[in-house]
Amino acid sequence: MPDGTTPHFGPATIRIDGRAKVTGAARYASDETVENPAWAFLVTSSIARGRILGFRLDEARAVQGVLDILTHENVGGEAEKPKPMAGGDTTETMESDRIWHDGQIIAVVVAESFEAAREAAHKVRPDYEEEAPSASFGSAGVVEEVRKAGEHKDYRVGHAERAFRDAEFRVDQRYGTPTQHHNPIELFTTTCEWRDGKLTVYEPSQFVYGLRGNLAKQLRIAPESIRVVSRYVGGAFGSKGGITARTAWIAVAARRVRRPVKLVSTRDQGFTIVTYRAETRHHIQLGADRNGKLTAFRHEGWEVTSRPSQYNVSGTETTARIYACPNILTKVNIVHADRNTPGFMRAPPEGPYMYPLECAMDELAFALRMDPIELRRINDTQTDPATGLPFSSRSLMECFDKGAARFNWSARNPVPGATRQGDWLVGYGCATAAYAANIGASSARVTLTPDGRARVQIAAHEIGNGAYTVLAITAAEQLGLDVADVAVELGDTNLPAAGLAAGSNHTAAISHAVAKACDGIRERLARAAILANDSPFAGGDPAAITLSGRALNGPGGAQESLARALARTGEGPLEVTAENIPKGLPPDAMEKVRQGQMAMSRGHSRDDVTAYAFGAQFVEVRVHARTREVRVPRALGAFASPRIVNPMAAHSQYMGGMIWGIGAALHEKTEIDPVAARYTNDNIAEYLIPVNADVRSVEVLMVPEKDETVNPLGIKGIGEIGIVGMNAAVANAVFNATGRRVRDLPIRIEDLL
Repeated sequence: MPDGTTPHFGPATIRIDGRAKVTGAARYASDETVENPAWAFLVTSSIARGRILGFRLDEARAVQGVLDILTHENVGGEAEKPKPMAGGDTTETMESDRIWHDGQIIAVVVAESFEAAREAAHKVRPDYEEEAPSASFGSAGVVEEVRKAGEHKDYRVGHAERAFRDAEFRVDQRYGTPTQHHNPIELFTTTCEWRDGKLTVYEPSQFVYGLRGNLAKQLRIAPESIRVVSRYVGGAFGSKGGITARTAWIAVAARRVRRPVKLVSTRDQGFTIVTYRAETRHHIQLGADRNGKLTAFRHEGWEVTSRPSQYNVSGTETTARIYACPNILTKVNIVHADRNTPGFMRAPPEGPYMYPLECAMDELAFALRMDPIELRRINDTQTDPATGLPFSSRSLMECFDKGAARFNWSARNPVPGATRQGDWLVGYGCATAAYAANIGASSARVTLTPDGRARVQIAAHEIGNGAYTVLAITAAEQLGLDVADVAVELGDTNLPAAGLAAGSNHTAAISHAVAKACDGIRERLARAAILANDSPFAGGDPAAITLSGRALNGPGGAQESLARALARTGEGPLEVTAENIPKGLPPDAMEKVRQGQMAMSRGHSRDDVTAYAFGAQFVEVRVHARTREVRVPRALGAFASPRIVNPMAAHSQYMGGMIWGIGAALHEKTEIDPVAARYTNDNIAEYLIPVNADVRSVEVLMVPEKDETVNPLGIKGIGEIGIVGMNAAVANAVFNATGRRVRDLPIRIEDLL
């Protein structure tokens, strides 16, 4: 891990909120105290398709302490269904008698205690008119359609079909990735409290202004009548980015019983009341000449979604621009089934879509008898092949070269199944990692006091990304203070608006807003200083004055204490609020954020450059020759890293993504009953994720990269790139170890027998 002396890398800083988190002082949404709360428990459907004929509620109402039972029959018109963050429509819950999927919210029981609410919920008896559901790909009754035009784009460059047909070497294969669920440690909770017609919502959220704006529409009230608080989020990975149906119903329940209501959903309910990663299928065609130069690339994808939804991640936006190729064709299809609506999950497009591309590149390298890294070198490009725009920076091969040297890639035997140590077959695999460098509009308020302390206030989000510390570092650097001198307040719609903490954009977005506010403070101090006759800067250039060491500093060693400089601007603290609207966004972007809409400049949607982060993944796997158990003793990721605000947190982000990628390759899959369309492993015991025994050595290399075009501070997000390509690197290593090519994830023992 680079130290603080590396250019563009800040000092490694322990999280300023770390102690609060490990001692229990950090207040998560369900920790917020309200006076005399009632408790809610959800009733969810036990069928996946049909209608509710009615409810038998006498037994539930007889439970001591029950205050209310909400169903479509008594509250159906009191809230609209939520608008999803992307993809058009979504399924209903209690707005009607319709059942769209298994585990749908159909009733809410409110009682004096959690235990009473839970007992009564289990005694609610719905009567159904059941219909045969469609679970997934291949099920009778699913509806397939080409994705409708929207924020994502399909590409047609050159003549891909003809070029593929004429290619000397071809790969023509199909791949698949499974349904996956987020399973954050913090459950999905909501607390609602009404006072004098105003609603306060405590809920873990990646976008408090988005939650407020959407909830206001659902409840048909003004956004200003709602306050959303989410000081800390105990894991999200996309699952807490958009509003879900539960929030409005808990607000309705609190209004009906005239007291605060708390909901803490169960682990299994979290599989159906929020979003998940959609199951995908892919058809990849690669054509190349005998030197390995790509001549054709075609990528068609299919994604499962709910009946009414148009949600799709369309990762062809990324795969179309990874390698130089004169002929490109992409297409995405949606398959509608009786499922809850999917949504964003860490590296939403790149996770499932880079997997087939990177496996296909490995297959092409094997057919060409070429090293997989050399194949990527031959097809490396500084120009986006989909648009012709230059990349703002692209250090992909530097990552492969440094990673390969550290990993000892040269020891790889290209002959599958040829390397053996005792009972274990040994294989090496690699893959490209890539993720768009996004940045959103944001505002922030910074206050500086005469005693040399600062306060940062912004409705940003701490989702495990280290946001509190990043902003403290940013303000400290800009104002010339120590990190310990900066207090940070986040996660509240009473604070200046910030956008969605997702898409690896949050650090870039909020750091720029805070930096602008700090620069506003410096400018006001500097202007006051040059206008004062008793100032050492009198008559000078304000732009030449800097803040450091709790003082104003200028040319020739001129210096003045911060307290004296502040005194010139008036009594007390100096407060500045600033907005940052990144290049590529319209002037009203901040107003959209305040209204709860996404306003994000995407790395592949700019008109001057294509802005992406790149990296290289390396894996060693060992497959037992008899049992076919798969182990990953070593993994290494090398990532091009421009401005890194906190290397310590960055290292953890990269490593966490890599471990998740190993899990995506070998463990994670939400199993669904093909007849009942019901998730069958909706618990932590059977939903498999990597544990310590599965992850031995995970090494992160941060390869310094200079990018003065991506944004003024040179920040590329890193939260998601760590997972990208790791699933393919594992699959490629398994092939090198065994000679068995597994194209559908996860790779299990039965696939290798």
